[in-house]
Amino acid sequence: MISTIVVAAGMFAATNIDDIVVLTVLFLASTRGGPRPWQIVLGQYLGFSTLVAISVVAALGLTVVPDQWVGFLGVIPLAIGVIGLFRGLRKSKDDDDDEAESALKAVGLLGVAGITIANGADNISLYTPVFRTFSPTDTAITIVVFLVLVAAWCALGRAIGTNRRVTEALERIEHWLVPVVFIGLGLFILVESGVVPRLIDVLG
Repeated sequence: MISTIVVAAGMFAATNIDDIVVLTVLFLASTRGGPRPWQIVLGQYLGFSTLVAISVVAALGLTVVPDQWVGFLGVIPLAIGVIGLFRGLRKSKDDDDDEAESALKAVGLLGVAGITIANGADNISLYTPVFRTFSPTDTAITIVVFLVLVAAWCALGRAIGTNRRVTEALERIEHWLVPVVFIGLGLFILVESGVVPRLIDVLG
């Protein structure tokens, strides 16, 4: 049991280090009218639970959503970032904060869940073969460890994103930071997952 817990914690950390950055930015945005903290936490749980469910189903030999196409969800953070950036550019400097807040409020629960899923193609790739070799008991223990660590990740992201020194340091650029991070995340997911070349091949 101890070894299973250690392995589960290692897998979670290895596949979710980048989520700390995303959660930090989301909680930073929540202090300026972005998604509410409960939406971020629940969205993270909803998105991560979906990734785990897909991995378990795939481990049983059933492919509901081919993991190579999960990366296509990278358009979600990309679209959110582009909209936020476009709205910021349309307004004067005095109105930037209002427009940024308006764009971030649109993220919401499902938006956070979508971002989590889009950023989780590597999770599915790693979890599926592991669940295939695990016993039902080890799989259940692993999932429990995952769910506990999601809470820890959210707590860490909130601690950083709502830290007074962090918010003060980022005050001048925070209305640009979130759109830029989302755009970068979306592009990274689309490129790293290789979904764009696959889509071109299918359409071609």
